[in-house]
Amino acid sequence: MIRILFVCHGNICRSPMAEFVMKDMVEKAGLSHLFEIASAATSTEEIGNPVYPPVRRLLNAHQIDCSGKTARQIRKSDYSAYDLLIGMDDANIRNMQRAFGGDPERKIHLLLAYGRQCRSVADPWYTRDFEATWSDVCEGCHGILEMLKAQGKIL
Repeated sequence: MIRILFVCHGNICRSPMAEFVMKDMVEKAGLSHLFEIASAATSTEEIGNPVYPPVRRLLNAHQIDCSGKTARQIRKSDYSAYDLLIGMDDANIRNMQRAFGGDPERKIHLLLAYGRQCRSVADPWYTRDFEATWSDVCEGCHGILEMLKAQGKIL
């Protein structure tokens, strides 16, 4: 089982988008049985809130259902529970390292470290550019799958 936790500030925009895009990708590849995929926040601001409506609409436009998802905060136990802890920007990475007491197993990575250019995924809460975030998320999730294939963890 490959366990991936996507993390952003509030867990209502970027990380749930990545969670459900990745779930869709592995389902379409017939690999769902090999994965556990979730998302969480570094902050407490949005705990219990559903996915932000523009993100829900964008996912729905791509026939991806995120109903029932509500924001939750990362827990110290997430470090041992997941194989990959994927942040959307440098602040997420710093906050995860602080919450987990470091990263001794090198599990914490930027999503776009698996893309063409290692950089942050812009937060559509501020940019209002949900399509750009969609493109970045798809690129990063595809890159994760390619990395796992290259490592022989999936076929």
